[in-house]
Amino acid sequence: MNIIMLSGGSGKRLWPLSNEVRSKQFLKIFKLPDGSHESMVQRMYREIRSVDPGAQVTFATSETQVVSIRSQLGDEPGISVEPCRRDTFPAIALAACYLSEMKNVAPDEPVVVCPVDPYVEEDYFRSLEKLSSLAGADTETNLYLMGIEPTFPAERYGYIIPKSEDPVSEVLTFREKPDVETAKRYLSEGALWNSGVFAFRLSYLLRRAHELIDFRDYQDLLGKYESLKKISFDYAVVEHEEKIKVLRFHGVWKDLGTWNTLTEAMADPVSGNAVAGECENTHVINELQIPLVALGCRNLAIAATPDGILVADKDKSYKLKDYVADSSPRYEKRFWGEYRVLDCRKNESGENSLTKELVIKAGKHISYQRHLHRTEMWTFTEGEGTLILNGEVRLVRRGSFACVPVGAMHGLQASSDGPLRLIEVQIGDELTEEDIERYEWPLQGDAQ
Repeated sequence: MNIIMLSGGSGKRLWPLSNEVRSKQFLKIFKLPDGSHESMVQRMYREIRSVDPGAQVTFATSETQVVSIRSQLGDEPGISVEPCRRDTFPAIALAACYLSEMKNVAPDEPVVVCPVDPYVEEDYFRSLEKLSSLAGADTETNLYLMGIEPTFPAERYGYIIPKSEDPVSEVLTFREKPDVETAKRYLSEGALWNSGVFAFRLSYLLRRAHELIDFRDYQDLLGKYESLKKISFDYAVVEHEEKIKVLRFHGVWKDLGTWNTLTEAMADPVSGNAVAGECENTHVINELQIPLVALGCRNLAIAATPDGILVADKDKSYKLKDYVADSSPRYEKRFWGEYRVLDCRKNESGENSLTKELVIKAGKHISYQRHLHRTEMWTFTEGEGTLILNGEVRLVRRGSFACVPVGAMHGLQASSDGPLRLIEVQIGDELTEEDIERYEWPLQGDAQ
């Protein structure tokens, strides 16, 4: 199979556990037989390769998620990186060009597109395989969809109206997300939930992309991407296609997009430094060092992370997106390790400060870099490593201190014996991730 996995979204409905960088698909919530946990991305990829060991999987995603995908899955899957977000049609068009020109996928090969974050079981992946076979063999049909047999009149899904009750049926029409009463009527008409899963021959999608976007090839599309219209694949392609069929799916399928649905899939009701006493249908997650106690709570999702604290009725959690403002992530994993924002202070006089805790993994290092608007002060609290400051190399360990002035070239590497932990205090008039210039790593080894 050739599969494009759509991995996007800022995860605001799962704030503060999910953000632009650490989206819900990377949260390790699924418990494995050995007691360890895996994420949605890891689970989906593992199941796909279990059904089809030779499957070629490509992630259509943003630059902010590349590190998370690589850290959880390694270098094997392909990644089609969107320069900016332009909804699902441009993302799928770009990924199709990537398959054609970068992966040399033949024009008549079937391609399946699916979201990365549903909660499903093995029969779902068997259906993906069947969908791929149908799209490859049926030259009279341009587009295949997967329709989910609905279990209740949902307001948050679009609906597919099939012409018949056959396992594979032509599509009569589509319906937008309805209210409850309208959804009940759709169900009485035999409607299916739109799962966001599509299958087509690669040549079909490339043809439609060229009809709707003026571009020559993959590189040209990349260069024009920011100017493209934001439009979904449903609106741009699906609802205008006449030669279209739907495959019914009867198995388990849940959209883990809200706290209500996410907690249904969580193996443990309590995670981190937390206690839940005499609680009913309540899940508690604490990523902070201070203790969290929930007592006598009912139907609540409680989460405390560096990005914020949430206490929400699970049944109201789908509204969370309306209450969460855009903000920079305060916790992020990188190839070299992770950082956590401890404090951020800004005043009108420009005397700004930002305090972080950094953990550099054994043998890894941050890039060789400099900043033009800030000074950094490092206090090392654990481990040993190598500091490069304006070409001078010295060892640092627990208790060491270093000051990196504005404009100074610097880099930092942990020893191979264990992680290097430090507290970083930034002061300056501009404390942003954009204030960084990276250079070639001067010591032996690749930059991280």
